[in-house]
Amino acid sequence: MEPTSPDDRTRMFTGLVIERELTTIRGAIEMVADGSSSRIVLGGLRFAEEILPQARAFAAEVGVRIVPLWMADDAGTDLAIERMDD
Repeated sequence: MEPTSPDDRTRMFTGLVIERELTTIRGAIEMVADGSSSRIVLGGLRFAEEILPQARAFAAEVGVRIVPLWMADDAGTDLAIERMDD
């Protein structure tokens, strides 16, 4: 279904960005969990606060933690993904 209004387009765009950010976070979690990296920082995530609970739950399942690095401005949020034993 094609979006018909600016609000519909904004909601569709927001959903796509959230999905992309969650996919990126999951990939970083998997890289840390399998030992490919000990720590990964993802920068400038626009919807980190909204998806943080879901991302933290996934991270906890595989023994990884997520540390939000809040920014003073509205430029987004950075997330550090790291092993719990570090």
